[in-house]
Amino acid sequence: MSATRWVALTAVSVAGWFALGAVGLTAPSLFAALVVAVVFALTGVGPRAVPRAGSMAAQGTLAVTIGLMVDLETLSALGDNWFPAVAIGVATLVVSAGCGALLALNKDVTAATGMLALIAGGATGLVATARELGGDERVVAVVQYLRVALVVVTMPLVVTFVFHADTHSVAAAAPDDDALPWWVGLLFLLGAVLVGIAVGRLARLPAPATLGPLVVSGACALLGWPVGIEVPMVVLPLAFLVIGWQAGLAFTMSSLRLIGRLFPYAFGLVLGIGVICALLGWALSAWTGTSLLTGYLATTPGGLAAVLAVSASTGSDVTFVACVQLIRLVSMLVAAPLIAQLLMRRAARRPAEDPVSV
Repeated sequence: MSATRWVALTAVSVAGWFALGAVGLTAPSLFAALVVAVVFALTGVGPRAVPRAGSMAAQGTLAVTIGLMVDLETLSALGDNWFPAVAIGVATLVVSAGCGALLALNKDVTAATGMLALIAGGATGLVATARELGGDERVVAVVQYLRVALVVVTMPLVVTFVFHADTHSVAAAAPDDDALPWWVGLLFLLGAVLVGIAVGRLARLPAPATLGPLVVSGACALLGWPVGIEVPMVVLPLAFLVIGWQAGLAFTMSSLRLIGRLFPYAFGLVLGIGVICALLGWALSAWTGTSLLTGYLATTPGGLAAVLAVSASTGSDVTFVACVQLIRLVSMLVAAPLIAQLLMRRAARRPAEDPVSV
């Protein structure tokens, strides 16, 4: 019976994945898996939960992919502007964590859930680790994807009507002749995940399935070894599929009602983060001498792929935008588990209260 449920969930999710991909949605496998899993969970026809091993594998895959994005050539392009870029990244972290604290003023939201839900970076990674970090992954999933959706929808409008930027077609990137065969990338991924999780546990890192592989793959990328390593393209969408199931299968009717009540507040806070990040973009532009458009794109709180695409099509400084966005993404993924762990310890020291049923 359990196998039948998994087969049905997989079949419908894959169908949704291709349907959403056909209309150009970003990360279609993740959104399809989330929506389908929610429906299956609420109707009682889905599996109970994603096995822990599958969840950790998905988290590790995402972390390795992000870690391999860190390279000296990209980071060195910042030059003397590294300090403003880091300072703006820290400011973004403070702003999003502060908005998370405001969301946690709601009696149904814990401090860890509020913080994880509104951290401006690494939506899929935060959803994947939310339960492990003491947060409600259902609330985190909905609010994080709301943030990404709002950024992706509003960014082209802002670029067009505020900055009056003209877009032009961009030639497709030439294939990388130095890239290693796909099976080498797969073996590296497997090794980085296993070694990273082991290192994360030995070092007692919060969310070792994310931070461990992130550290291992990031270190390899900075050392330039192995040259031309890439995670096979099909693996990351499959990891997104598992992450979507993980969050979606946890939904119940009571949790759905809770999210409905939170939605207006969450929407307002997400909008506020977007406005403040735009102001940070203005500050970054004034600080570094880059254009206002480049500053705005560099500080946009999410939608990395869409940001880089718009940056390239508007003639902005793509390398600068990529560097600042990468600093934001990695810093958020590293800081979020640490902050969540501190919040959990603080909550544990308080007198026990009756838990809210969601």
